[in-house]
Amino acid sequence: MSNVSLSEQAWSLDHGALIDLGQRQNNLLIIQDLDGVCMGLVKDPLTRTLDPAYVRAARQLDGHFYVLTNGEHIGNRGVNRIVEKTFDAETVVQEGLYLPGLAAGGVQWQDRFGSVSHPGVSDQELAFLAAVPEQISQRLQQFFQTLAEDSSQIQPCIQAAVLDNPVSPTANLNVFYDLLADRTEVYARLQQEMQTLTAELLTQAQDQGLGQSFFVHYAPNLGKDSQGNEILQPATPEEAGTTDFQFMLQGGIKEAGVLAILNRYYHQRTGQYPLGADFNARQAPPSHAELVDLVKEKFDSGQMPTLIGVGDTVTSKAIEEQGELRFQRGGSDRNFLHLIQSLGQEFKTNNVVVYVDSSGGEVKNRKPLQLEHILDSPAGSQVSHRVVTGPGDDRDTDDPLTLNVVFPEGHTQYIQCFQAIAQGRHQ
Repeated sequence: MSNVSLSEQAWSLDHGALIDLGQRQNNLLIIQDLDGVCMGLVKDPLTRTLDPAYVRAARQLDGHFYVLTNGEHIGNRGVNRIVEKTFDAETVVQEGLYLPGLAAGGVQWQDRFGSVSHPGVSDQELAFLAAVPEQISQRLQQFFQTLAEDSSQIQPCIQAAVLDNPVSPTANLNVFYDLLADRTEVYARLQQEMQTLTAELLTQAQDQGLGQSFFVHYAPNLGKDSQGNEILQPATPEEAGTTDFQFMLQGGIKEAGVLAILNRYYHQRTGQYPLGADFNARQAPPSHAELVDLVKEKFDSGQMPTLIGVGDTVTSKAIEEQGELRFQRGGSDRNFLHLIQSLGQEFKTNNVVVYVDSSGGEVKNRKPLQLEHILDSPAGSQVSHRVVTGPGDDRDTDDPLTLNVVFPEGHTQYIQCFQAIAQGRHQ
């Protein structure tokens, strides 16, 4: 075990040190993504499963653990349905086994008993979102009709691809990347078609007086352009690139969700809401610096917890311009993990950023960590590993985000660590 704090390390495999931190730190807050982190990435969200031991460990961490996901708690493809399939419904409700925290990026709140609310969201916005899945379905139908594809193959794929999430309707193209494996150029055209559709949806919203209500989230992405719009990651024969086109509510971004969770956490410990009882993620400022400044201004430094942020989607891609390299940095988890890292530096709370390698799942849009064997002694009696390549571009040495602890073996390895933290604190 290293004498250097985990918050100062990069790509550490010292899971024992993370468990020790999680068990001994009284003022602890774990903020964790879901898909790819505590369950494997799959092409069809309806096939997802959760380890019952993980769900019970989350219950043991009550008050110190919250989820932060771009998926949703509710709906046919929500995480609540997975929890209810893992246990009987009565047990889930009685024991409070729903996963608490924020979904849809930060606009759907849930406690562990399944009480759901949408802070700051209007009925008109919800009605607009309810009509989006049908438009996605129609556009997919039209696209494949022009290709004269076998409908017996296409229809099940469309059914799996259209995610009718109540506040984050999504086109998930994973199944089509497999179907078009030998025709990457067709899949790339499909990506463009979904990009066009979501742009049209934004125009429709504008026409209905909802011009400031929505944005489009690409997962994975290549960061943002100069207008603040996310950049699509084109497909290659090796990687699917952007697979998820999520039509989301403005303010439904994970870094804003961190503030909303912190606000509730402080109330739980002190009885006071630093940002007010009615604060929601949609009221948070847009930039990283402004978010940090708001926390510094409003939150008592003496009550600031040690945060552990856990995610699996961080990208970095080199772009050559006029003989020079610049890097597009993105990924659904990047910004919330970076904010947690920055808050740890500002408040000197030794916050830890945890990365779970989800490249081993069904969805092939993640770059795996690369490990090499190292010898702990000249005699070679003990063999261990170290990470030599992270999830981003190897040349991106100035990436401001440091992944302190990594789990190369994916969600099953992370769950074991999570359970150990929960059991140690419970005892």
